[in-house]
Amino acid sequence: MHSRRWILPWLSFRTAFPALPSLPALPSLRLPGWFLPGLAGVSLLLTASAAAAAPADSLKLRVVREEKGIPDARPHYIGNLAPLAPSPLIKLPIGSIRPKGWLRQQLVLESEGMTGRLPEISKWCKLAGNAWASAEGTGEYGWEELPYWLKGYGDLGYVLRDPRIQRESRQWIEAVLSSQDKEGWFGPRSLQTSLEGKPDLWPHMVMLNVLQSFHEYTQDERVLPFLLRYHRWLHAQPASSFGNGYWPKLRFGDNIETAHWLYNRTGEPFLLELAAKIHQNMARWSEEVVNWHNVNIAQGFRAGTVFAPQSGDPRLWGSAERNYQAVMGKYGQFPGGGFAGDENCRPGFDDPRQGFETCGYVEFLHSFEMLTKISGDPIWADRAEDIAINSLPAALTADAKALHYLTCANMVQLDRNNKSPGIENGGTMLSYSPFEVYRCCQHNVSHGWPYYAEELWLATPDRGLCASLYAESEVTATVGEGAGTEVKISEDTAYPFGEAVTFRISVVRPVAFPLHLRIPRWCEKAALEINGRPVPSFQAPPLSYAILERVWSEGDTVVLRLPMGLSLRRWEKNHHAVSVDHGPITFSLRIAERWQRYGKSEAWPEWELFAGSPWNYGLEVDVAHLERSFELVRKPGPVPANPFTPETAPLELKAKARPILAWTQDTLGLVGKLQESPARSDAPVEPVRLIPMGAARLRITSFPTVGQGPDAHAWVRPSLPPLRASHVFAGDSIEAIVDGKEPSSSADGTIPRFTWWDHRGTSEWVEWGFPRMRRITGVDVYWFDDTGRGQCRVPAGWKLFYRVGERWLPVAGVTEFGTRPDLFNRVTFPAVEAEGLRMEVQLQPAFSAGILEWKARE
Repeated sequence: MHSRRWILPWLSFRTAFPALPSLPALPSLRLPGWFLPGLAGVSLLLTASAAAAAPADSLKLRVVREEKGIPDARPHYIGNLAPLAPSPLIKLPIGSIRPKGWLRQQLVLESEGMTGRLPEISKWCKLAGNAWASAEGTGEYGWEELPYWLKGYGDLGYVLRDPRIQRESRQWIEAVLSSQDKEGWFGPRSLQTSLEGKPDLWPHMVMLNVLQSFHEYTQDERVLPFLLRYHRWLHAQPASSFGNGYWPKLRFGDNIETAHWLYNRTGEPFLLELAAKIHQNMARWSEEVVNWHNVNIAQGFRAGTVFAPQSGDPRLWGSAERNYQAVMGKYGQFPGGGFAGDENCRPGFDDPRQGFETCGYVEFLHSFEMLTKISGDPIWADRAEDIAINSLPAALTADAKALHYLTCANMVQLDRNNKSPGIENGGTMLSYSPFEVYRCCQHNVSHGWPYYAEELWLATPDRGLCASLYAESEVTATVGEGAGTEVKISEDTAYPFGEAVTFRISVVRPVAFPLHLRIPRWCEKAALEINGRPVPSFQAPPLSYAILERVWSEGDTVVLRLPMGLSLRRWEKNHHAVSVDHGPITFSLRIAERWQRYGKSEAWPEWELFAGSPWNYGLEVDVAHLERSFELVRKPGPVPANPFTPETAPLELKAKARPILAWTQDTLGLVGKLQESPARSDAPVEPVRLIPMGAARLRITSFPTVGQGPDAHAWVRPSLPPLRASHVFAGDSIEAIVDGKEPSSSADGTIPRFTWWDHRGTSEWVEWGFPRMRRITGVDVYWFDDTGRGQCRVPAGWKLFYRVGERWLPVAGVTEFGTRPDLFNRVTFPAVEAEGLRMEVQLQPAFSAGILEWKARE
């Protein structure tokens, strides 16, 4: 199924258990009915003396590389119905899991922060006049924003058992349920014709997720008939409908998942016909990466594997992994679980200073959680954990009242200025805001933590439970044979900041069931105790499940120890940079944070964040002896409620580093791109501190290494890019300002132009870099002004600066910076030696501005 899978050879089996007889003579070796000889991904371990850990009954221990569905199994929870392939892992009903500790605190912060109070600041989340809240489907604001928010907001209320959130989310759900017409359509009527007269089906895919969660939590009897009517309407649409529209055709894998969910609850055959129809006509993610928009990748890459349980095609089973490797191999060469997709992945823009949308993080998380259940492969849970622990916390402020659009592995300044084209999008992408400047992420971030909390524990088809994602929690579920027995398992752990995970069993009577425990990819020597006694010869390799089959009684305790060591990842495709890990946690340089508020709202402040300490360090690393390069410091006491701030982070690494003086920010304020390691640095060694990546909102996480030997590379200070601007209108050209074409007037439309349109009344800038140092004595500027035709005027004022090294200095001796139309405005000043020029321009109120030509005089 997956070519990368590993099968435990018999030699390793014999080495691990030398006292065991040859395989044919093992009387206690019982292969489960679903085991297929030769199937990649399954191995078995059996401890001959394991019963010593459980004197009341024998312990059967299996270790598998991949969970498998069991044909004809009768699990206690809803998995796949035939002819779908059996489910390897099954989601428990929402409400079965109570998160505790730091994860619960993230959910509480979300409920008290932006997501929990979004109707205060989002016009899309107000009931009055909203097309999603109307029984007739009329009104404004009828696209993705409300479903995005409700998708997580409702689940937040279910997971926290918060009556206020449940009550408010139900108002919307009741409105949606009352909006269905006789054909089956529901919600905004405007969406029926919004794609050139054809229906836009994308927002409905999100609302379907809302209704799925609502039914899982409430078992409301109206939901399944409602969804069946809509899917019958959908099935009646022509095949071309599933290839229409940019967003729908790329994201229809979401609807396949819903169709399968509904089939498993109703057994309606037409739902499988519909799923096949969608698969055949949507974008072909099953064959390749078909689109490089970061969120389309994060949710679309899985589409082929989502359909695989229905098709049985081996290539579909592996398509999500192939797509993942294709994307991460090109654009994911840095830590944190994301990739370089500011908006769209771009060739040449693969440095860890490139960002990943907050939408992308939560959609990637959802995909990984979904693929864990579909494939039974623990790698997807590992990948979900990576994002949740190392990247998602820093996408928001610590109080969860603001977020930014993009989060990067290396980011040293989060100001509100435009970073294009260094970052693809224009406008503020890095500062923290709760408002609609980040319109999609503002709403879509809601489901990240609630969905994660719902996936901590999963049901297994052998009527057991699987601890899939480790966090302090409590699960209540039905296990065992026949009608089953209710069991409660309390999970106590400091994970990911601690190594021990303790499970305490509570049952009214003894019950036999298997307990599945995921072994992470970084853990080489997991250890197991039952009721305080070690399980002898326990061996479970990384990326496996240890399955404990036993009669469990009230008060039984299992302790899984996951030893966390220091490790170094080397990113060969990104100039041999390195990142430092301790177990599942990746570490970033601790940079002093200087928060600067902007915006007018007292209740909802916006924030810029600047570095208050040096950041341009390369690590001195003894690869053969990491303990000589890093010292782990564990703070005393329990894990703080919110461990994701520099002050509260429970762990810290002391490290050795040297400054790389030529590594600087570029003219946009972005951290300079990585260059080849080891970098030459003759600066003295300095002690630095590293903190968990999720706690670092300013961060260097992909580090150069440093050295002084013959293999060390000189770090080259980048020259000023030829032309940069705070903003460039898409229909204009920044090159126009120095193309040598002289205008006949400020309104000349026969030559190329540069404008800051549609920015009006703002402060803007434009820079011109020189290939060599130049002696400049003055400039001439011809302003664009289309009075009578458009909204550009000569600016209100401007200033001129010249660059020396990393500093921009104001030119001296200028009495006037001219702003007259229809001529070159000449500015003369005492000669300066400059590497570039920068104009800072104040636009007139309510107007934009532009430049037709700019000359520098020597």
